[in-house]
Amino acid sequence: MTEFQLSIPGGDPWPPSPERMPHLLSINHIYAYVCDLKRHVNVGTIGHVDHGKTTLTAAITKVLAEEGKAKAIAFDEIDKAPEEKKRGIPIAMAHVEYETVKRQYAHVDCPGHADYVKNMITGAAQMDGGILVVSAPDGLMPQTKEHILLARKAGVPSLVCFLNKVDDIDDPELLELVEMELHGFSFVYLTRYK
Repeated sequence: MTEFQLSIPGGDPWPPSPERMPHLLSINHIYAYVCDLKRHVNVGTIGHVDHGKTTLTAAITKVLAEEGKAKAIAFDEIDKAPEEKKRGIPIAMAHVEYETVKRQYAHVDCPGHADYVKNMITGAAQMDGGILVVSAPDGLMPQTKEHILLARKAGVPSLVCFLNKVDDIDDPELLELVEMELHGFSFVYLTRYK
């Protein structure tokens, strides 16, 4: 590793020599410590209503809980507001946290219903990346397209498309058609799940 030598006003070298200030760490020690810290990443699930955003969020926490990196949160715990349970649709954003080997994640599960787009915009404005959930049998719906455009406008730098319910499609050509339609959005990457 390269040794760094900096100067501060007055010409004294920084960091000071061990003889002058033995309690200070060298910049190399500080650099090694900072590199070992886990990067914090804000992500979120967006997409049309009933395409599986909350189910995917619950599945992520379940898988990572098995590795000891999250608390498993059930689907019905994520959509827990009484109004959400009564109407059967998410209204407010739900927040969950989990981690991987290299990163800590704050995950926002955004509502997909058209009446709550402002809540989705609020969540997207803080995202470092998003997961666009698309139901394969339904394909791109008006709300899906709107969420893609709003994510772009909010400055979400990258978006992964999670193609959900693939096992509900018997015709491979229909699935290919949905994928082709999604490829029309240049910053969307596809992941399939049955």
